[in-house]
Amino acid sequence: MKPEKQLRWSNIALIAFVAVWGLGNVVNNFALQGLSVVTSWVLIMIIYFVPYTLIVGQLGSTFKEAEGGVSSWIRATSTKRLAYYAAWTYWIVHIPYLAQKPQGILIAFSWLFKGNGNFVNNTPALVVQAICLALFLFFLWIASLGLTTLKRIGSIAGTGMFIMSILFIILAVSAPMMTTATVQTPNMLSFKSYLPKFDFAYFTTISMLVFAVGGSEKISPYVNKTKNPGREFPLGMLILAGMVAVCALLGSFAMGMLFNANHIPKDLMANGAYYAFQRLGNFYHVGNLFLILYAIANVLAQISALAFSIDAPLKILLGDADPEFVPKKLSKMNKKDVPVNGYIMTGILVSILIIIPALGIGNMNELYNWLLNLNSIVMPMRYLWVFLAYILLNQHLKEFKSDYMFLKNPLTGKLVGAWCFFFTAFACILGMVPKTSLAANPSGWWFQLALNIATPIIFVGLGMILPLIARRHRTA
Repeated sequence: MKPEKQLRWSNIALIAFVAVWGLGNVVNNFALQGLSVVTSWVLIMIIYFVPYTLIVGQLGSTFKEAEGGVSSWIRATSTKRLAYYAAWTYWIVHIPYLAQKPQGILIAFSWLFKGNGNFVNNTPALVVQAICLALFLFFLWIASLGLTTLKRIGSIAGTGMFIMSILFIILAVSAPMMTTATVQTPNMLSFKSYLPKFDFAYFTTISMLVFAVGGSEKISPYVNKTKNPGREFPLGMLILAGMVAVCALLGSFAMGMLFNANHIPKDLMANGAYYAFQRLGNFYHVGNLFLILYAIANVLAQISALAFSIDAPLKILLGDADPEFVPKKLSKMNKKDVPVNGYIMTGILVSILIIIPALGIGNMNELYNWLLNLNSIVMPMRYLWVFLAYILLNQHLKEFKSDYMFLKNPLTGKLVGAWCFFFTAFACILGMVPKTSLAANPSGWWFQLALNIATPIIFVGLGMILPLIARRHRTA
């Protein structure tokens, strides 16, 4: 490897930051916890995010030739069957993610062309979801053509969203000093304002924090492209943790300056970022300029993420599929290297998840918040396989060589891996409790709880059915 092509710790930190972090992480968690989320961010960074990223570093360095990511790590340390379930989990958890992307596109268009968030508040959920279904099917068809233009747009839009996230912090924190803006949350300098109330309701919100900081396994391929990976990669990861911590803390503090943490708008998750940029534009006398820039970047990013997330996770599942577990018909590619039957399966599952919930959750804002919460329940399920792979690696540590070791003692490594595994599972399980009021809407609350419990069970069940179908095809 030529020296000019080697990544330094600063490159690793920046690549990882763009992949992991976004303004939505600040808005969503502030909406759930208010200013006390500042303390929650500190805790989650120390007890979860730092060990998580360093675990990814060791796994990526150990299996540097593996192309299947988590499933390859599981295959190397365990069995083909477990590797299949890891690949299945990685794909299936993207179904709620795909179901929500059309909502994000419609909300962004509403702000871009109407300049307000009334679309979410005033439109019946079933009407919105019917439009979302049409949008999803359109982009499913676009992705099936094998086009990569939307993905290229996404890299530009992703950079734009990153810039807007940093700009938000700078503008919001400096607004009271440079403009006539006043701090909206009273007693922001009081220590008590930042103390969480560690009750049951608080623990049901942890899954959103885990969802926010997860996903660093995406950067594992860069471990062995780093100069002196044993020293510079963990340094890059620690810098990443610092960058995320600073953005989370300052971003949450900025939200408290723009919104009253004691009276959080009900539609803050859906419209919070747009409200924030609209207010900042008014403070700095530029009208809706910041709002328009953010909406454009968000539309492009959502469209690209939708196209990419239809294609990439499915190819990870089917690209190296073992015929013992995945039916051949599902893996069949057309002339454009597109797994058509896999696309059909994706379309069916996402369509169900778009329409069925709307029949029981009539309020569009509640539906948006529920689907976002569902993502925070199921998406971390794929992180469980990262920690399981690390536990298994430590059981066979002498058999594998790595340029970078997070923990050299196998027992300590297994304990840290087990902690991260059970903490993630704990967050996912408690995250199933709906965030709406049971007293205000009992039927809606129980409907959401039933969906939150049933969805992961159905996802796992479908993964168990595929090998049975594959076996029948082989013996037919």
